[in-house]
Amino acid sequence: MCGIVGIFDTTGQREISDSLLSRMNQTQVHRGPDEQGIHIEPGVGLGHRRLSIIDLASGQQPLFNEDHSVVVTYNGEIYNFPELSSELKSKGHLFRTHSDTEVIVHAWEEWGESCVEHFRGMFAFAVWDRNQETLFLARDRLGIKPLFYAQLDDGFFIFGSELKSLKVDPRLGREIDPAAVEEYFTFGYIPEPRTIYRKVHKLSPGHSLTLRKGQITAAPKQYWDVSFKPHAAMTEQDAGNELIERLREAVDIRMIAEVPLGAFLSGGVDSSAVVGLMAGLSEKPVNTCSISFGDPKFNESAYAEKVARRFSTDHRVEQVDPDDFDLIDNLADLYDEPYADSSALPTYRVCQLAKQQVTVVLSGDGGDENLAGYRRYRWHTYEERMRAMLPPAIRQPLFGTLGRLYPKADWAPRVFRAKSTFESMARDTLQGYMHSVSILSNQMRDQLFSDKLKRELQGYQAIEVFRRHAGQAPTDHTLSLVQYLDLKTYLVGDILTKVDRASMAHSLEVRVPLLDHHLVDWISGLPPEMKLRGSEGKYLFKKALEPMLPHDILYRKKMGFAVPLASWFRGPLRDKVRNSLLSDEMLGSGLFNERYLHTLVDHHQSGIRDYSASIWTLLMFHSFLKKEMAQQVAA
Repeated sequence: MCGIVGIFDTTGQREISDSLLSRMNQTQVHRGPDEQGIHIEPGVGLGHRRLSIIDLASGQQPLFNEDHSVVVTYNGEIYNFPELSSELKSKGHLFRTHSDTEVIVHAWEEWGESCVEHFRGMFAFAVWDRNQETLFLARDRLGIKPLFYAQLDDGFFIFGSELKSLKVDPRLGREIDPAAVEEYFTFGYIPEPRTIYRKVHKLSPGHSLTLRKGQITAAPKQYWDVSFKPHAAMTEQDAGNELIERLREAVDIRMIAEVPLGAFLSGGVDSSAVVGLMAGLSEKPVNTCSISFGDPKFNESAYAEKVARRFSTDHRVEQVDPDDFDLIDNLADLYDEPYADSSALPTYRVCQLAKQQVTVVLSGDGGDENLAGYRRYRWHTYEERMRAMLPPAIRQPLFGTLGRLYPKADWAPRVFRAKSTFESMARDTLQGYMHSVSILSNQMRDQLFSDKLKRELQGYQAIEVFRRHAGQAPTDHTLSLVQYLDLKTYLVGDILTKVDRASMAHSLEVRVPLLDHHLVDWISGLPPEMKLRGSEGKYLFKKALEPMLPHDILYRKKMGFAVPLASWFRGPLRDKVRNSLLSDEMLGSGLFNERYLHTLVDHHQSGIRDYSASIWTLLMFHSFLKKEMAQQVAA
């Protein structure tokens, strides 16, 4: 992978500061430690940090076309570049390298803005066309690679792979966006296109942005969306066979590299399938790695080792200290804005382990969203069936009352935790699903936020994120709709963000075959009952993998990267939690109700309630605030 940055004068040809552009570029040295490049001309500056993967000798960036009128800075991999290169050569374009980067400049020359429709891969790039006085930015269809941008008050436009590169520019307004705070404490991340700052945006997946000299503002344009278009009728066996063949092809094209390559292996269905297919495509043993936990409730390493033995991989496993919380203070540096998925800690460690052996890894990310693997999908479809049985006029007051009266029972098995189900049943489809995925509920956020913040929000709630996406969803099927919502929010805002920052912190490239856009779109067209059948998620995928993987790998209970937050916050991190949540930064921010912060800490640490998820979310917000204030003082 790489890091890109840029400065563009939308008003004319003012001088670009070489010093500023270089400092922006240097903030992302971890994304590209091998080489750096800067290109400056009147009104435009582009920077690049390179992690060399393909065409090690001649793939330096920024990279130009033949007459130097078009230049690109690019982060990612375009897997169909050999075919595109041949096609473009047949149209008269001359290539000086064997890199996928050069394909972009010639594709721009040939097809203009529609060039992105020809690319198959993960990417974020910027093309400057001097003849057309046009800057063109694009992000891949699923949002695997990040891209941040801001329009400054003086007419300059800046962009970068990470938010930290934009924060170098002293002209950037860093006023916190109240709506971003509301969304963060709902989701645990800030969904695209918003960031924590009012003035900074993320370019959404499947979008491009075109800026021209003299055009002060421009709106992103969507060039792709998953279709959920049903396929012609096919048997379950035919569908399963085609699914595996399509995944095999997606894995195959992601194994091209001129550096050591391997795979993450958790012992779950998705990573095991990817490793199995890699083993069948490779003449050498596949390099695999996983981490183990001391607590058997969270430890999947035995399953990973079983898969490793089955496919004779060169497997490495490392045990993570159950109290591996030393990284907490580093997360604000990694993510630049509040981010509250605690599995970022073990993800960081598995990336650290992988880098000792390889430079590129394949992962199984994306399988749960595509193939309905999350347990919440099962609960949502069950609740939707119940909603359909009662009209809203009866259902809402009945279940609303039950939800208020039923006691909270976090400690009990899920079947006895009816309060959350009752509360969800009183809501409509989108509100019900929002209730199931929220870190802090509407009621908790209302108690947490200060009166000042609530006035600034003017009634805005994070449910509007779901409503916006649902309004353009190509499906209204119960299951498909929430899968679509997750593809637009959770996958890109949480999962892909986590993996990108954790891997790039170690200069490690992660490729995700289950998020090949051809595969994603094809899977979307499968009948929902082939994805979730009864209580079995990933039904078709698991059936199709039975000849490849053992039964206990395919049908065991999903575990994932869990972190023992509840015990941390009552034990070794007890004082840190209290000092952070009740710190001058938090209380002085004007965002929070001090009394409720005390309630969360006191009730959790006394064992009255488990508020570990809420506390972690607040702890990560404090880390952001503390770093933000320190930077402002230093400036």
